[in-house]
Amino acid sequence: MMDAPKLAVLTALLVTPALTAADEAAEQMVQDALPVMHYTCASIAEEADGDEDFVVAVVGKMTALSLYNRQIDIADHATTDEEKAQLREAFIAALSEGCAADKDALLGGVVDAAVKKTLGL
Repeated sequence: MMDAPKLAVLTALLVTPALTAADEAAEQMVQDALPVMHYTCASIAEEADGDEDFVVAVVGKMTALSLYNRQIDIADHATTDEEKAQLREAFIAALSEGCAADKDALLGGVVDAAVKKTLGL
């Protein structure tokens, strides 16, 4: 059996690459979302000017960050295509409701609230 110091060093060597990869993924997620975090419900609609793909991309970045920050794995909430479609519909409804309540709200906050509501958190 290995003594404690050797075991600690071996464990650190094995865990560090995984943590580094997770940290890099998290950092990339933040870097992707940061440039769009200034949008409000009203300003994204104005800037998108009918470009639904633009809105979906922005909301997608914000949603990914919200899920990551909350350490949520969607597979814990939906595994089938039907379950995922139901979550998507509930999320869109919660997002629409949040923006209807306050068009000047920061979209990132509305997205995060919609994630919480959709998943019952």
